[in-house]
Amino acid sequence: MKVIVIGGGPAGMMAAITASQNGDNVILIEKMQSLGRKLLITGKGRCNITSSLPINEFIKNTPGNGKFLFSCYQSFTNEDIIKFLKEEGLEVKEERGNRIFPITDRSQDVLECFKRRLKKNNVEIHYNEEVKDILYKENEGKKIVIGVKTNKERLIADKVILATGGKSYPLTGSTGDGYKLAEDLGHTIKDVKPSLVPLAIYEKDTCKELQGLSLRNVAIKIIDLEKNKTIYEDFGEMLFTHFGVSGPIILTASAHLVRYKNIEEKYKNRNIKLIIDFKPALSEQKLEARILRDFDELKNKQYKNSLDKLLPQKLIPVIIKESKIESTKKVNEITKEERRELVHLLKNFEIEVKSLRPIEEAIITSGGINIKEINPKTMESKIVKNLFFAGEIIDVDSYTGGFNLQIAYSTGYVAGLS
Repeated sequence: MKVIVIGGGPAGMMAAITASQNGDNVILIEKMQSLGRKLLITGKGRCNITSSLPINEFIKNTPGNGKFLFSCYQSFTNEDIIKFLKEEGLEVKEERGNRIFPITDRSQDVLECFKRRLKKNNVEIHYNEEVKDILYKENEGKKIVIGVKTNKERLIADKVILATGGKSYPLTGSTGDGYKLAEDLGHTIKDVKPSLVPLAIYEKDTCKELQGLSLRNVAIKIIDLEKNKTIYEDFGEMLFTHFGVSGPIILTASAHLVRYKNIEEKYKNRNIKLIIDFKPALSEQKLEARILRDFDELKNKQYKNSLDKLLPQKLIPVIIKESKIESTKKVNEITKEERRELVHLLKNFEIEVKSLRPIEEAIITSGGINIKEINPKTMESKIVKNLFFAGEIIDVDSYTGGFNLQIAYSTGYVAGLS
């Protein structure tokens, strides 16, 4: 059988490898000049390969149609990708949050494993070639794929696997062109939106003052003020930027916000608030006792010079301003009420969320090919015979932690095998 795989990301590479191991003659078409460009930037260049959680937990961590992936997850598991990499000479390690990384901390080494296997399996790779159309014939009203037309040639195939990715990080080649190829064949595309993306906030001064501040152990809540409802809460790492907030817990929060009803209207009306607890390990009572001890040691100092032991240096001026306590006031003159207001502020620092950042900055795309039009056991189109899908182009997406890459491997494997 002759198979054409469109897209040289992790899903496309895995599909090509699997099909070639199955005895098929495989051509992998990549419109960029190299494979796996998006893979190289995952995990900040270290590549969060997968998660060590039991494979049935992956569905719980996939808010975007996780149940659709049950068969794929079972067919190619997190253990399978680890075994694949080890066979190519790359060991892995586990870090906090069940995250699996290459022992070398280099995403390039993960990519090299894929490239070596492609070479061993004699997969023919066409670089700098863009598919313009998927060719088909009609038989009794049913479309059947017969090949592709590129900017360079026409290629005949028995099977085509579409794995062009979503619209996030377009510089890596994910420009959404696969959606049009699918639409032209009769597929519908669910709303394409950014997911796992930083948040913009209204408070420009806060952005300016806190830009670059990274916090490791904080708790957050995202609240819908209109409904007095907690949309999401988490604990972990976050980062202040020139436009708002980012970091792992913020990115995961975005996956909930993108699915929240009437979210755009709520942003506009300033109904979405991010509440940060800078000291989640301490109750308000224990935090007040801690501050009392610090104040007792520094009772003759000014308030602005009293928080060095408690907070990062960059955060202190903002907290002083927001606490409404006069910065030059002596510590021993601070009232009990003022101290309790300070405690409340440190446990409930409020920021108004303005929007998600653009899709070009998102790690992953929410939306894509309607899953109702895909056979979940084979990844074959229900509309076009011999057309298969893999990876981010499908309307599936997960939280951070290696889950989205596992989607790519698992769907790629099933599409290549079927």
